[in-house]
Amino acid sequence: MAKSTPVIAKIMRHMWEEPIISGQNGSGTVFFSGCNLKCVYCQNSEISHQIVGHEYSPAKLADLFKRIEDSNVENINLVTPTHFVDGIIKALDIYKPNIPIVYNTGSYENVNTLKRLEGYIDIYLPDLKYSDNELAVQLSKADGYFEKATNAILEMYRQQPKDIIVNGLMKKGVIIRHLVLPSCIENSKGVAKWIKENIPNNKYLSIMSQFTPHGELKNFDFLQRKLKPLEYKIIVNMLMDYTNSFVQEFSSSTKEFIPDFKCEVEL
Repeated sequence: MAKSTPVIAKIMRHMWEEPIISGQNGSGTVFFSGCNLKCVYCQNSEISHQIVGHEYSPAKLADLFKRIEDSNVENINLVTPTHFVDGIIKALDIYKPNIPIVYNTGSYENVNTLKRLEGYIDIYLPDLKYSDNELAVQLSKADGYFEKATNAILEMYRQQPKDIIVNGLMKKGVIIRHLVLPSCIENSKGVAKWIKENIPNNKYLSIMSQFTPHGELKNFDFLQRKLKPLEYKIIVNMLMDYTNSFVQEFSSSTKEFIPDFKCEVEL
């Protein structure tokens, strides 16, 4: 299968992204199959750890973008798109929607690939998962994650240096996400330290508490529990001077928020 041929596992109206992404009408979310990270705790592991779903040629993908746009969503949200960038660019050359295009990524990105996306992507939604490269290898098979991800995020800010919010919805910009993992507070402290040293405090952050034991965790005892409130509070307090931070409620830590991947289209 050519990397330029995207495979889509699910299309849905996503109501549970950050409020400035989902808004009132939801984010038109396209879950691509496969991922360049292999996170053992991935909530989407049934589609991210293998290729499932249907192939979309650039013309078919462009038509899908048009149909999603017509469904009255706030944006088109491309989830784990990295390995299908060629096909996505070809589709956007055929039809570029008049609503924002969101690039939703684990940030294990090549800067040169991101440079090819300049002008196509309106909103970058990168997850800065690890400051600890050993943990990144252990949990996601991602060698050199921290350096690669931080360089990628800085490129995203270069492309979208100004956050544009209209009527409570982001039209252009970057939101850095970080999921706090149980028993991995030093890793999260390192992430928070890098953010404070490199990202202005008026930028958008999303600090997530939604970790739910899920996936291939039999060899990872420290991940077989939910996050403790104190663990989360430590990281939130480190970043409390960021005026545009989203802080998740602990009620998000449930499998109820994991999409049903057996139903391919929910728009």
